[in-house]
Amino acid sequence: MAISYPLTLPTVTGIQSVNFIARNSVGTTASPFTYQQQVFKNQGQRFEADVTLPPMKRADAEVWNTFFIKLYGSFGTFLLGDPNAATPRGTASSSPGTPLVNGASQTGDTLNIDGVPASQTGYLKAGDYIQLGSAATARIYKVLDDADSNASGEVSLTIYPDLRSSPSDDAIVIVTSAVGLFRLTTPTHNWSISSDGIYSMTFGAAEAIWVEI
Repeated sequence: MAISYPLTLPTVTGIQSVNFIARNSVGTTASPFTYQQQVFKNQGQRFEADVTLPPMKRADAEVWNTFFIKLYGSFGTFLLGDPNAATPRGTASSSPGTPLVNGASQTGDTLNIDGVPASQTGYLKAGDYIQLGSAATARIYKVLDDADSNASGEVSLTIYPDLRSSPSDDAIVIVTSAVGLFRLTTPTHNWSISSDGIYSMTFGAAEAIWVEI
């Protein structure tokens, strides 16, 4: 049976801990004489995650084991979000409206949206997440500043990372349980089994960034 990517994380256990990383490609050179620096910000930006799963018995462990093996190391993809930030801190948690991309050809670290309740202070708060696309096109972005809606239900969001591509006008913006497309950072999957039959697993993941052709 063919495997269809992206996979969805198993739900037989939660996640014990996760270390999220916002990685940036920055070039730096320094004079060996004066220590004066030249710094250049490249386009590369992505989220990474180091995840520890809770101790578990074999029944749950084999669900995770087969999930990882189906990925064939870094080949396959899966969906991952911040498990502690599925619900936004802003008013979008209770009154999201129908947020949509407001205008085509948007690029960079700003995304204009509309379709949200009018005149909301803190519709999304700094640190909340949004999602554009779904399945293989899912991209996750972190909101960097508190964002209010105007009287027309429009909001301007400052986000990280920069938009991967320009979303179409009226594309759906997901503000709850946002996920992005990730792949494992190693070609192997390891699991440990203690003498009392308890399984331990960790894994590293990084955003899957496709070449736009």
